[in-house]
Amino acid sequence: MDHHFWLSDVQFARLEPLLPNKPRGVPRVDDRRVISGIIHVIRGGLMWRDAPAAYGPPKTLYNRFIRWSRIGVFDRIFATLAAASEATDTVMIDATHLKAHRTAASLLKKGLFPRRIGRTKGGLNSKLHAVCDGDGKPLILLLTEGEVSDYRGAATVLPALPEAAALIADKGYDSNRLREALIAREIEPCIPGRKNRKAQVLYDAALYKQRNRIERIFGRLKDWRRIAMRYDRCAHAFMSAICIAATVIFWL
Repeated sequence: MDHHFWLSDVQFARLEPLLPNKPRGVPRVDDRRVISGIIHVIRGGLMWRDAPAAYGPPKTLYNRFIRWSRIGVFDRIFATLAAASEATDTVMIDATHLKAHRTAASLLKKGLFPRRIGRTKGGLNSKLHAVCDGDGKPLILLLTEGEVSDYRGAATVLPALPEAAALIADKGYDSNRLREALIAREIEPCIPGRKNRKAQVLYDAALYKQRNRIERIFGRLKDWRRIAMRYDRCAHAFMSAICIAATVIFWL
């Protein structure tokens, strides 16, 4: 049985207008075949050299992935497709840790590109912050070091939040500063208060029950083995892999 991944006609038709213009001179290797091969490697957690021969030379897959990662192609594709969401009346925010494999776990910054790997009680890892819409589809993705707090992640993505009536988050985001920032943008914070709060915080408990949708996003992303375990040393490469997975799972 053929277990290879291939983009369908409909999926590639949505991607093709978002790809970089083909250079003049030597024609570029078939985009559909190469992108399908990249997706197959990321989803299955393969080494690049183990990519099936049906996708062409593994070096072509790797070079295309790295080259487009450095110029942000996959990030822009995800952002463009996610921006078309119409279910933004209610948004949700959360974060999860992604463990770094020994091939990626280097705290020392070497070279031009950052690592975005930090040390926590669970070892060396990265942290993925996500904002999703009311349908449970990711709108914003942010990769930071593992020890970065939920507050800092929320403060970073706050300017990019779409216009919404409410934002759902767990107790980890219970901060007066965040609540005030959301209210200033006319977004109702649906965030339960911590136990050590002196004054009780009111929130819509019925609306809060929808928060499981963003938890499902992390579960589905981690089904892709090169997302659940980070093998890429450079943050831009790992973030591109996350954007590819999110695009294929939720937006194609």
